[in-house]
Amino acid sequence: MISKLLETLEKINIWIGRAVSYLILVIMGITLIEVLMRYGFNSPTIWVHETSQQLFAVSFLLGGAYTLARDGHVRVDIFTRRLSPKGRAVMEIVTSFFFFIFSGLLLYLGAEMGWESITMLERTQTPWEPFIFHVIAMIPVAALLLVIQGLVQLLRNIQFLAGGGEA
Repeated sequence: MISKLLETLEKINIWIGRAVSYLILVIMGITLIEVLMRYGFNSPTIWVHETSQQLFAVSFLLGGAYTLARDGHVRVDIFTRRLSPKGRAVMEIVTSFFFFIFSGLLLYLGAEMGWESITMLERTQTPWEPFIFHVIAMIPVAALLLVIQGLVQLLRNIQFLAGGGEA
């Protein structure tokens, strides 16, 4: 039952990561529009730069848990590469303490910041002044997804050490 739950949670993170990856195509499209408008028609836009920044921020934030699920985060594995699979699992369990401190703080402080941003309908302080609260609200969402994926990784490592399968 726990394995099925872990698999489902990981599938959610993978689906979200794949979905937000398409934002990069949107960013490429609006950047192309900017280039055409600026150099083709001598009529630059005011909205493309900030829109692409916001879209990139959302894709970066929501892609973090996907990257963790796919073991894609950069690691300093100078110590762990020489360990056995069980040794690596133990090391991951021990160091997950730091991961959860970081992710928990990001979730807590991000939720405070996101809520404040939403309540004031925060905007950027640029000439265009688009809303930014929706991007800031993604910080706690991303942190929650990261915590969930971290729990998946932790429970898998515990299962591995208990003799229940692969880590």
